[in-house]
Amino acid sequence: MLICLKETYFEELFIVIIMSELKELIQKFIELDDSLNEKAEQLEESEEAYEKFEADHIDQINELNETYHEIEHMVFHEEFIIVSNQSNEEKEVVALIISDEEAEDEEFVIPVFTDEEEAEIAIEEFKEQFGEIEFTCEKKAGNEIVEDHHDDEDFVGLAINAPQWDFVIATEDVHDCSE
Repeated sequence: MLICLKETYFEELFIVIIMSELKELIQKFIELDDSLNEKAEQLEESEEAYEKFEADHIDQINELNETYHEIEHMVFHEEFIIVSNQSNEEKEVVALIISDEEAEDEEFVIPVFTDEEEAEIAIEEFKEQFGEIEFTCEKKAGNEIVEDHHDDEDFVGLAINAPQWDFVIATEDVHDCSE
């Protein structure tokens, strides 16, 4: 019995460490992206200015791309918490609509959470927006979530720790290079 407890403990500890790495990578990506965008906003609108900007910031741009690629792999393999609306007759996964009002189709993302605390924060915000709805949580790997919705052309991707974070990974970017 003690061995099973130890295995479970180490498995949970490993998941926490991986999720911490994922959170750190996403935070690093957001900081790099914000920094580059802030600098790019100050550019005059000319092709020469953009080319010079790219040349001057190539290391940051490469680091941004590498960080995103690492995130793609982690999201593919890692288990996330997904929230469902349990109030209806059928359990529905919570989705966030991201289309503008003029669009015919409503594109959406599925919010996924790296830990229970992030999920609870989101659930409280969902309740404020939509009223006292009964929510349930379950865990699924990123690739399974994408696979569950791959037939829906309006599915854009996964919003990690939304609405607290502003980070969406596109469906087509969730992959594993070893496949």
